[in-house]
Order: sequence, then C-alpha cells, then structure tokens
Amino acid sequence: MNKAEEEEFRAYAAARMDRWRSTAFLLCRDWHLADDLVSITVGKIFRHWRQLSQADNPDAYAQRILTRTWLDEQRRPWHRRERSRDTLPETTVTEADRVLDREGLDRLLTSLGPRQRAVVVLRYYLDYSIEETAEILGVTEGTVKSQSARGLVILRSNAAKAGA
Repeated sequence: MNKAEEEEFRAYAAARMDRWRSTAFLLCRDWHLADDLVSITVGKIFRHWRQLSQADNPDAYAQRILTRTWLDEQRRPWHRRERSRDTLPETTVTEADRVLDREGLDRLLTSLGPRQRAVVVLRYYLDYSIEETAEILGVTEGTVKSQSARGLVILRSNAAKAGA
C-alpha cells in the first residue's frame, strides 16, 4: 500500500469510527467487546483496502465485515471468552456520557438472538434496506423480513411488559 492509499484509508476509518463503535455496542452490548470488534474490523479493512475502496458501496462492505466479525465472536467457545463482572472497581462515567434508556435498550436487545439482533440493528438503527441487510448478513431477503418481523414482535412484547 502506498502512502496515498494509507492516508485515504486513515481518513475513511477515522470518519466512521464512532458509527462502527456504536453499531458494535448495539450488537454485543459491551463497550470493551465493541472496541475489540472495531479493532478487528479495522484490521480486516486495512488488509483489503484496495478491494474495499473500489467497491460500489464501501460502507456496506465495511458493515458486513463488522457484523460478521461479531457473529463469528458469538460462535467462539464459551471458555475462550473473558467474563465481565457485574460491578466495576471504579466508575468514571459522567452524566453527559450516559445515553438515555441505554439499560432498557440493552435488555430489549438481549431478548433477541444474535441473528435477529443483527437484523434489527442493521434495519432500524443503521437504516439499511432489506436488500442491503441481506447482503451484509449473507442471507436471503425473506430471512431478513421474517427475522425483522419476529424481532419486532419480541421487542414490542418485552417493551410492553417492562412498561407495565
């Protein structure tokens, strides 16, 4: 990779880092794992930068890498994963850093399986079309439609229970 390509990659990645991190968090609900997923994704994008930079939709290509990286992480044996604790030794989050209703959203997203969660995040948080979501996940459009419908039913049901 020459210097110009490297600079182009740096600019591309820097402009999308916050979006990738937010998306990764919505998928895995753990900021540390989200950072790891983004790091792995950036490494993969860097290795394939020439191919990605020539793609018709490089953002969809990058999103596909991120989403598949997370799905691969879900398949890892449980004993190879680090376990997080219920309480941290110190908390340094200020009120300005909090996202309203984050815990409620976390609980709702947790009620979905990994594939359904990926579909819901891609379709309704990132606003990808059915076709784009199907391409990113490597599934049929019918699967995206059914996973979206089922996921929304579960989310609505659990949101109603939480509100009651």
